[in-house]
Amino acid sequence: MTVASTALGDLQGAEEQGVTVFRGVPYAATPVGPLRFMPPAQAAPWRGLRDATRHGPIAPQASSRLRAAMGGFERPQDEDCLTLTIWTPRADRARRPVLVWLHGGAWVTGAGSLDWYNGARLAREGDIVVVGVNYRLGALGYLLHPAVSKGNLGTRDQVAALRWINAHVSSFGGDASRITLAGQSAGATAIGLMLTMSDVRHLFNRAILQSGGFGRPPKNAAQATSRAETFIRLLGLDPNAADIAGHLRAVPAQRLVEAQAEYARTSAQFGSTDPPFGPVLQQGLTSTELIDVIASSVGGTDVLIGATCEEGHAFFPPDLNVSESALTGPFGTDTIAFHRRRRPGATPRDLLADITTELVFRTPTLHLARQIARRGSNVFAYQFNWAPANSPFKACHCIDLPFTFGNFDAWADAPMLKGGDPMVMQHLSAAIRRAWIAFVRSGNPQHDDMPAWPQHTQGWIMQFDTLVQRVQFRASP
Repeated sequence: MTVASTALGDLQGAEEQGVTVFRGVPYAATPVGPLRFMPPAQAAPWRGLRDATRHGPIAPQASSRLRAAMGGFERPQDEDCLTLTIWTPRADRARRPVLVWLHGGAWVTGAGSLDWYNGARLAREGDIVVVGVNYRLGALGYLLHPAVSKGNLGTRDQVAALRWINAHVSSFGGDASRITLAGQSAGATAIGLMLTMSDVRHLFNRAILQSGGFGRPPKNAAQATSRAETFIRLLGLDPNAADIAGHLRAVPAQRLVEAQAEYARTSAQFGSTDPPFGPVLQQGLTSTELIDVIASSVGGTDVLIGATCEEGHAFFPPDLNVSESALTGPFGTDTIAFHRRRRPGATPRDLLADITTELVFRTPTLHLARQIARRGSNVFAYQFNWAPANSPFKACHCIDLPFTFGNFDAWADAPMLKGGDPMVMQHLSAAIRRAWIAFVRSGNPQHDDMPAWPQHTQGWIMQFDTLVQRVQFRASP
């Protein structure tokens, strides 16, 4: 069936790759005019058959800072971006498990509707419904200012999307009682934060967290407000003006994006991967506190969590010229010496990337897995180690994504995959897809074509490389 009948109206989808796909499905009202910088409002119903065969615009944004590793993309941009892409084997009443995908991009780039996240293969192979979410980014999604916005609007969009999916996914053959919320990078961090929200946790019962930046905790309200004031001044406006909200609503979206880029350049600190805008916690937390709060909140939610082994190598150009002495101040000689022992012959750039991996991604992610396990929750952990031979990007941030979706054609221009053996890549992707599908369907990623994957109680993780094997996690100092 290519027509889905929802409580809001009927949608015309398209048959592609053995599934039915519905594009540009609105889950909230267009956030423009008086709705700019406001929480998402309910989507209005429509009359007649709505065309859902074409993508809508993606959120206004600049180019990704990781394009040197991932490649780039071009899509029409507009604030009318609060839409879903839904892949289903059939728009019937079969009550299939649902996988909801939250894209990464440091809360300033990306879209769930990109070809990178095409869910057709997962939907077809797993007999599941896959949903990609677009949400507001950058200042439009995360600016916090008492006279303008309460902040975290992008996160509120994600929650609004989840509520819409719970209410309407049965029209697409999905089961609202079996929803897995999955995401990578910023998307994974967002899921971690949602696990702490008692009024949101019931909207999903499983979670897949890929490469969340749990070593980079959200800013507190005071820090976020200070950033907003600096940003507003870059626009030539007074953050204390009586009608600053009205002035900001009149600024073209493209100008906001340009100012974000300017803010990122002027505020950049050596070795930092901190984005200019992102989620905010009122009082703020340290990384250790954030991990503890998330782990304490998981409860009965099944969790699959992991990272790549060399995340940081996507963030710094392979030819970056940095001296080892420049690393000493922010990181200390002991940390540098440890990482030099791990990677003999490392350049200072390699050391910087390795330190970023451990401080921001890998170690905090696997510590979160350990803390969840210690509290008795159902958690499986993994590490993705594969990379093309001699790749300057190594097993970097985002390299696992084409393996998750099994859509290497969408990543044909990604430098991080250049030189990889296509046969090895296809087989490794098949193992990962089967594991993710098994987890979505049962809460356990184990399947017949891989080694036994125990829960993380004793520190076991599944290591994905040319050899798939389980190992025990050892933390870096």
